[in-house]
Amino acid sequence: MAVLHIEDASGRKWQYALTGRGQCTIGRAPENSVPLNDPRASRQHAHIVQRGGTYVVVNGVVNGSIVKRSANGILVNGQQHDECQLAHGDRIKVGGSVIRFLNDEPVLERPAPLKYENVALGKTQIALPAYGLPHETAHTSAKGLDTPSELQVLRRKAEILAMLYELNKTFNSVFNLTAIFDKATDIILRVTPADRVVALLGNESPITNGFESLHPVGIKARREAYHPGTKPIAVSRTILAKALDERVALLSQDAAADKEFAQANSVIAQGVRSTICAPLLTESGVHGAIYADRLDPAAVFTRDDLELLTAIASQTAVAVESARAHERLAREEVARANYSRFMPEYVVRQMLEHPESFKLGGVNQCVTVLFADVRGFTRISEHAPPERVVQILNRYFSAMTDIIFAHGGTLDKYIGDGLMALFGAPAATPQDASNALSAAVAMQRQVAALNYDLRAADLHEISVGIGLHTGEATVGYIGSERRSEYTAIGDTVNLASRLESRAEGGQILTSHAVVQAAPDNGLTLRQLPAISVKNRIQPVSIYEVEWQV
Repeated sequence: MAVLHIEDASGRKWQYALTGRGQCTIGRAPENSVPLNDPRASRQHAHIVQRGGTYVVVNGVVNGSIVKRSANGILVNGQQHDECQLAHGDRIKVGGSVIRFLNDEPVLERPAPLKYENVALGKTQIALPAYGLPHETAHTSAKGLDTPSELQVLRRKAEILAMLYELNKTFNSVFNLTAIFDKATDIILRVTPADRVVALLGNESPITNGFESLHPVGIKARREAYHPGTKPIAVSRTILAKALDERVALLSQDAAADKEFAQANSVIAQGVRSTICAPLLTESGVHGAIYADRLDPAAVFTRDDLELLTAIASQTAVAVESARAHERLAREEVARANYSRFMPEYVVRQMLEHPESFKLGGVNQCVTVLFADVRGFTRISEHAPPERVVQILNRYFSAMTDIIFAHGGTLDKYIGDGLMALFGAPAATPQDASNALSAAVAMQRQVAALNYDLRAADLHEISVGIGLHTGEATVGYIGSERRSEYTAIGDTVNLASRLESRAEGGQILTSHAVVQAAPDNGLTLRQLPAISVKNRIQPVSIYEVEWQV
């Protein structure tokens, strides 16, 4: 960013930010970009223009295609020039006025530690509502537009509107928080005399536990010397708290003159004299804040600067909320696509609404576990082309998964040509066992329909054995931090697997626990001789579910 530091012959000091658009005219006439109270300066003495990315100061003004030179000329670093390419720190002398050209590019710092200082507010304070754009307008009329002071005001407002448009155009095209704050802090340095800008953001959206949760996400300074480096950034706790709690944009200055600041050594050491702060506020709440200060003891912010910061903070807050919403929707879309393959829609919705449940660990709860496995699939694989085998499996798994979801079950995993499903996880209901039995019957009937298609395609038919058991299991996300899966483990799962391995093609075997958990299932159950299974001393009572196509 290029800035002119001006001291005219009367001793008046101010700054002018170069935008790179059009000419910056310098002279005694009040309609100039830089009007000088200097009898030795011509009415239109010189101008500065950007060429090829660099700034050039020119003696005189352009009149058509001719440059009308000023009689007294200009000096750059003590040397007479009609035109001179400017470098950072160059000293331009126009009559008895001195203009310093500073072209330090603002530097984006890595987030640094934050340090809060308990300091009182400055004696001079201005508080504005944290919403909206600058509201004061120049009282101009068509008749008086040629008034020099009004032209100067309009020119300044046009530059500000152009920058706000530039800011809004960026915010409408990006959803990256880094890019958003990089642009916002850059614009603030361009439209205000701030020496340093710090953008603070909360981890939550919006924040609920005050400014202590804020962390710096963007830092820019007008000069390298103003960077905090590895030192903590000193921010006034009082100013920040007032801005966030009262939801106002705040100007506080003359801090060094206040006795209350005597103990704020780190703030005084940084030379903070004038500060403006605005919360990042939307209708949903506060997302963070933008904090800017001036480090020159003789420099202060004005109400106009505060209004500009308010406008930029207001647009930035909306952009932050949009970016976070975009990020959240993107995550949910990925999660929905992934989990919808294994869980019914209502379960996926529940998990997205309660993301805190996505963590390693589990709970013990009663579930009904269903195992299903294709019988004789090895024989099919030996006689059919690989692509046809995969096609059969995909059709089978798609049909079985739809049935499981339709009955409120969760697909735990595919195991080769078999599958495991849970009923009662993650949310348990009194109908879990009954739903599991109904799903098993629907699966067998679907296999019969699938066999009809296989016969028509001159392929081998398949049959499926199903086993079910109800009991307590450990359910949750099991694995590592890098990869985990939602599953169930325990003796209940093992017994269901044993029953499935005992089932013949077309058979559904269930334990006595399932029968007890689903007394009114409406199915015909035939008790079979008890069986002995591994890791169980007592024989297990089993039932066969009778079903018809």
